[in-house]
Amino acid sequence: MDSAVSSPAVPASPARTRSCAWLGAAALATLVMALCLVLTWQLWDAARRDAERDLRTDFEFAARDVVNQLALRMAAHIQSLRGVQGLFNSSDDVTRQEFADFVRAQHADAEYPGMKGIGYIAALADAGRTAHLARVRAGGFPDYAITPPGTRSAYAPLLYLESFTGARLRALGYDMLSEEPLRQMLEQARDSGQPSMSGKSTVARERGRAASDGVLIALPVYIGRKAPDQVEQRRDLLRGWIYAPFVMEDLMARVGGERGADMLVTVYDGNEVAPAALMAAGAASGVAGAAGLRTEQRIGIAGRRWTLVVQARAGFGDEQRNDAAQLVLTLGLAVTVILSVLTWMLARSSAMARSALRQSLALTGELKAGQQRLVGLADSAQRAQAMMRSILDSTFDAILVDNGDRHILASNQRFRALWSIPAELDLAGDDSAVVAHLLTQLVQAGPLLYSRSLQLADHEEHRELLRLKDGRFIEQLTRPVRLGQEGARLWSFRDITERKQIEQRERAHRHVLELLAHGAPLQAVLGAVVLGVESTNPGMLCSILLLDAEGRFLNTGAAPSLPGFFNAAVDGLPAAPGHGSCGSAAASGRRVIVEDIQTHPDWADYRAIAARAQLASSWSEPIRGASGRVLGTFAIYHRTPHYPSAAHVVLIEQAAQLAGIALEQAQAAQALRVGEERFRSLYDHAPVALWEQDWSDAREAVARLKTCGVDQLGPWLRERPEEAARLAALVRITDVNGAALVHVGAAAKEPGTLGLAQNFGSLGADAFIDALVALTGGALFYECESSFLRVDGVARQHELTLLVMPGHAQSLDFVIASTVDITERKRIDDELHALASTDFLTGLPNRRVFMARLDDQFARLQRSVDECASVLMLDIDHFKHVNDVHGHAAGDAVLRHMAGLMRSGQRKIDTLGRVGGEEFAVLLPGATGPAAQQYAERLRQSVADSPLDGDGRSIAITVSIGIATIDAGDAGPDAALIRADKALYRAKADGRNRVCEHAEATGMAAAKASLSRA
Repeated sequence: MDSAVSSPAVPASPARTRSCAWLGAAALATLVMALCLVLTWQLWDAARRDAERDLRTDFEFAARDVVNQLALRMAAHIQSLRGVQGLFNSSDDVTRQEFADFVRAQHADAEYPGMKGIGYIAALADAGRTAHLARVRAGGFPDYAITPPGTRSAYAPLLYLESFTGARLRALGYDMLSEEPLRQMLEQARDSGQPSMSGKSTVARERGRAASDGVLIALPVYIGRKAPDQVEQRRDLLRGWIYAPFVMEDLMARVGGERGADMLVTVYDGNEVAPAALMAAGAASGVAGAAGLRTEQRIGIAGRRWTLVVQARAGFGDEQRNDAAQLVLTLGLAVTVILSVLTWMLARSSAMARSALRQSLALTGELKAGQQRLVGLADSAQRAQAMMRSILDSTFDAILVDNGDRHILASNQRFRALWSIPAELDLAGDDSAVVAHLLTQLVQAGPLLYSRSLQLADHEEHRELLRLKDGRFIEQLTRPVRLGQEGARLWSFRDITERKQIEQRERAHRHVLELLAHGAPLQAVLGAVVLGVESTNPGMLCSILLLDAEGRFLNTGAAPSLPGFFNAAVDGLPAAPGHGSCGSAAASGRRVIVEDIQTHPDWADYRAIAARAQLASSWSEPIRGASGRVLGTFAIYHRTPHYPSAAHVVLIEQAAQLAGIALEQAQAAQALRVGEERFRSLYDHAPVALWEQDWSDAREAVARLKTCGVDQLGPWLRERPEEAARLAALVRITDVNGAALVHVGAAAKEPGTLGLAQNFGSLGADAFIDALVALTGGALFYECESSFLRVDGVARQHELTLLVMPGHAQSLDFVIASTVDITERKRIDDELHALASTDFLTGLPNRRVFMARLDDQFARLQRSVDECASVLMLDIDHFKHVNDVHGHAAGDAVLRHMAGLMRSGQRKIDTLGRVGGEEFAVLLPGATGPAAQQYAERLRQSVADSPLDGDGRSIAITVSIGIATIDAGDAGPDAALIRADKALYRAKADGRNRVCEHAEATGMAAAKASLSRA
């Protein structure tokens, strides 16, 4: 039993205790080591990402600097070309030596990388080719020729080139227009008046070096000291181009300076990165670095877009690299080892050590996060500022940038000038003051305020047209942009006042012609003429005075803008000299110009009333009818003394002509009304022409057709005229009255004599089909205009009215038709239309009709390459002398005689026209060059051999003629008229009574200029 008692536990040995303690300390130390290693890796990774971000930021700044330096380099090149352009603008004849000395002096103190020379390209027409070759060969180049050989309508040979050595000698005389890319570059520079750059081209280099890829930039040179405003004028006054070739390899050399040496820059033409668009690539030894250090930048140079792909080279940023990540890793491992050892030695105090370590790491993370936020904010601010400046510096419009919440960020100087913003008004911060200043200038504030309230999405644009109180028109474009990470809104403003004024003038003329065509009241038409002139010419006040039937007094016809008391004072103005501009013009039948009312004797009795109305000048043009009789006057007033320009004279002549057409149409309408009243007075007791008809059989036939599936009766009958005739035969005329018999010329009511042909003319015509559709569709009333056949077979026109009598709407067996003959009215309308399109004196088409025929011919030339045409401008020599010596009646006879001679030699396809006082024009389809010259010479000889005989006297007549060929490539038909007019003036300058072609006139002018310089 005693042996069963348990013995006490044996205590653990010291070795085992130490082992457990060692194991516990080791386990704790291992855990600490693992945590420290994880933390060390995180810190190392964060430091590595910071280094990469700094490298990316530095790369983007370097890339942007490369792009900006390239843009500045190209701007310096273009400015160099502008300097040479200034040489040509300052001299009518620049010799080769003057050109070379100027270019060498310009490049003596400046470096232009990539530019392989500066040259001058002459603009040459085919007519001047021979003279050009002779002039250059005589200047020391006996072998000079235009290459490639061949005959073309225009040439652009290279005339000067500096430096003029090596392979560049072969380029002398090369026709730049022979290559399509170079042609497009030269034509774009010619039409825009601005520098234009070609696409990729081959550029010759110095002796011993192969040709390389490059580009060419051309800058137009015009006759005169400034570029013309209109495209047609630029083409006519083109003198040549200043151009420079650039080798892309040399152009891109050392772009960006020392920082650019670490960048690999590739240039593509256009907005796309494609092998076919490659312009220049980095050196072959420049191996790209990390794939992430790459950016695409786009710039616009001389009207062309380049895409720059910038990559970092392999060693980019080595000098900026820091060893923070390596240092963090080394220190982390060292700390890990130390902490692990301390933990193993001081297991019980490790908790305090870990707590301190966590606090230290937390503070370190917060400091790093704060640094990252500061770097990000600085980077965003720099990017936003650079982008904003780039936007403002790349546009010629007035620019304003805000944040979309009524806070102005930036603007350019053009904005302040366009809106006349005073210097003391700050263009930054809150926009309330700026908007208030803008609103004071606008006629309507709504469009600007509405645009201000919009929140535009990406790629969305908003346009408005703003009208200012001073008469200007401004086009506004609002679109969103990105400034760094923030959104903004860009406002651009462009002055389009001149374009709107032209549109308003054309609209006013069309409106007057439409009123005339539609028979509007005379007062409305005259008011439209006056308002049309005033709307397109601010500062003009116009009036129309009408001459009474006796020709003694002038009465107010339209003067909406003149004061009422002034209109009342001149109403009943005597048509006699000394009674203002209008009285003198009506009495003399000639234009009267009064530059200053207060000093002119014609206004002696009316100066006080004119001063009260604040009128200072008065121009008056007599309004004439087709017969030449004075019908009234058209007057233009100004509030300050004014003398009319040539354009003002044309304006007042056109306005008077429109008013004359309106007055004659009103008189014709009055005559027509008098005739109708006389006719009605003779037949007051006669019944109206009435026809009693029965449409019931036709209605039943239509009902059967609809049951067979014919839903669209009108189109169905138009496709089957025989069915329409069959239905018309079912309509019976049951009775007519005497007026109807007279209407159709029938002697009596004979059966079978009268039918629907006396109502509708052709039984398959649209008028009958429309009437049938209307009546069978339930209409009780129908009216139309249609032709009809009298019994004697004569076709006339009348107004037809069909009335379904009450109670017969379902059966259509009682329909009353009434007819009114309108043949005479139609004839008068046609005559009025002819009057509006024909010159009353000569019977030739007037300027408006001639211009319309010219427009049609120009359209045919553009549609067919085989078409050709020429236009002639004719001017009677010394016509003013004929008027002064023989009188205006003789002058009118000369004009009619001239028109008869022109008709005698006219082909059926030719168009003649009187376009001015003694100016005529001829359009010759299918004729160009020698054919037009022969026609003009025959006409000139016929005029010279046919003096005007009458009243015992003989008046010799001669004519000067200018010829121009219509080119399908012209901007419009007016270009040919301008060329013909220039040739006409050359013919008159050379002695009159001769024919001059435009190309010949251009060559003669150049030759005379050369002789005068010599």
